[in-house]
Amino acid sequence: MNSKTKKLAVMGILTALSVVLMLFVHFPLFPSAPFLEYDPADVPILIGAFAYGPLAGILMTVVVSVIQGFTVSVASSYYGVIMHVIATSTLVLVASGIYKFRHTRMGAVIGLVCGTLAMSVMMMVANHFITPIFMGAPVEVVDAMLVPVILPFNLLKAGINSVLTFIVYKAVSKYIIKGDAFPKKRVPLDSEA
Repeated sequence: MNSKTKKLAVMGILTALSVVLMLFVHFPLFPSAPFLEYDPADVPILIGAFAYGPLAGILMTVVVSVIQGFTVSVASSYYGVIMHVIATSTLVLVASGIYKFRHTRMGAVIGLVCGTLAMSVMMMVANHFITPIFMGAPVEVVDAMLVPVILPFNLLKAGINSVLTFIVYKAVSKYIIKGDAFPKKRVPLDSEA
């Protein structure tokens, strides 16, 4: 199997795994906002982004988001798709972008922390501008939820998924790295360099 075919196959498997996790593992983190549900679907996407780069992660994000929009989040329709693409793409772009240039355990940690923070800030901005349009809620009502609900939710969701990614990537990267799937200079997270 050539490297391009292997890359597409692995991305397909990770995307499918992300969809399965999103479909079967989702629950609200805050009783006051049951519509904000945690799911671990970003973990396989982050693994794919760490393995193949930010653009691969964003492509996987779009596919999973569209499937989510027609299944679990069917009630939120395009709004749910857009918000999921913005949230996960921000996390993936920042985390894997940093890891792409610093292929070490510390690079992964810095990338995941920065990605978590970036996603949390981006979702405050996105909710301020997009939620009132799609949900028909006054801006003041949405803004009142930004710091006490939206920010902690996204910090928790991205933080949990980042920790899970850090733990899981070390175990699965050796299987993904075999062959030509990775650039030769890519170093798995177990490197201390």
